[in-house]
This record gives sequence, structure tokens and C-alpha cells, in this order.
Amino acid sequence: MPLSANQRQRYARHLVLDEIGEAGQEKLLKAKVLIIGAGGLGSPAAFYLAAAGIGTIGLMDGDTVDLSNLQRQILHTTTSIGEQKVSSAAQRLHDLDPDITLNLYPLWCTANNAEEIVAQYDFVIDATDNFGSKFLISRACHYAVKPYSHAGIREFYGQTMTVHPGATTCYHCLFHESGIPDETIPKGTLCALPGIIGSIQATEAIKHILTIGVPLTNTLLTCDTLTMNIRKVPVRRNPHCLLCSA
Repeated sequence: MPLSANQRQRYARHLVLDEIGEAGQEKLLKAKVLIIGAGGLGSPAAFYLAAAGIGTIGLMDGDTVDLSNLQRQILHTTTSIGEQKVSSAAQRLHDLDPDITLNLYPLWCTANNAEEIVAQYDFVIDATDNFGSKFLISRACHYAVKPYSHAGIREFYGQTMTVHPGATTCYHCLFHESGIPDETIPKGTLCALPGIIGSIQATEAIKHILTIGVPLTNTLLTCDTLTMNIRKVPVRRNPHCLLCSA
């Protein structure tokens, strides 16, 4: 369907890019991206994907907004405290663009629901904050054969990597599920750090949908905000990976 006059104005800065143009913008409008976690990483990822014109965005999070979230989770405001995070996020995203479709999942990602939900989308963003969920998302995306962006943040340090299941290094290749630490004490995070990493995740989703640029596959991008040392570390598939090896 041709872009409307309103869409041409809204996405004008995309339309003048040779790598996007009208055909690319139409791809974005037809795309479906799932964001698991509507907190620190999910906030900037969702904002920029909505701003980019992703036609359908899924938001999955079983948590409610707490005052301590507002230091870094920019989807939410003081008036959102006590609300489901996905509902709070939906309000902000619809304020940005009322025409996008939002699928809300006010529940935790579990082995019982992950694969079925993941299978409905073109790309998945892992914006969770615990190891158990990250391994679960990795498995669900592998079995559903859906590309995904992994990311993790802690204190002043962040990392991210894009995975094409069965073709590139996966999360299980790099990290071992046995011996997952029991994180009962919240760890501090610099307020702006998830903005940096979450924005990269949104960029990776857009690049995948448009098939442009070079993805962060087989590469772990790390960022130390204290030194502003940003590195791209080559990584390889583990031939003995319990998830993706033969």
C-alpha cells in the first residue's frame, strides 16, 4: 500500500536515505518486532522502533512500574507507578504514533509461552535483566528460527550481539546455563547505559528488516561507559553447543 501524505511527512528523514526510501519504509510498516522486557533496554528499543514505523510491536513483561525504575526506564513516568509496564509503555508509544499496532503481553516469558509468541514475529529483542530469561529466549528463538538481539547491562558496562539461529554464534555458545548466579541483590546501572545499548538493538532490528548494513552476528559489541571504550569482539560458534551444534 502506498504511503499516505501523513506517513510521507512523518518518515521524511527515512525516505531521503538511499538505503531505505519508500520501499524500505513500507517494509518497516509491515514488520513485526517482539520486545521481551519493557524496562531499561526495552524502553529505548521500543521508542525508536515505534518512531521508525515498525508496524507491529509486541511488548512482553509481567512487572509493574516502580519508582526506582524511573532512573533509567524512560517509557514510564511518575504517574505510571503501580501500572503494568506494558500498559504504561503502550500509552507512551501510542502518544508517539497512534497508528502502530501494539500487542501487549502482561506476563513473564516462560517455557510454556515463549516459543508460541516468538513465532509470530520477524525479529526479537531480548531486553530482559536476568540470565534465566536470556537462555529461555535463546532457546525459543532457536526452535522458532527467529533472529534476535541479545543484550546485557550492569553498572557502567553493556554488551550486545545479534543471532541468526542455526547460522551464527548463539547465546548458548558463549554462556553456560549451568551455574547461573542467583541475583537476589539488585545491581546498579548508570541511567544512560540502557539508552546506548537498547538503541543499538533497535538499529539491528531495523537493519535486519531492511537487509542493509552488516549485522552484529558472530560479534559481541561491548561498551564501557567509564572509559568510552567500545569494542567489537569476534566470537565463534561452539561446536559442542548444547543448543545449536549438530
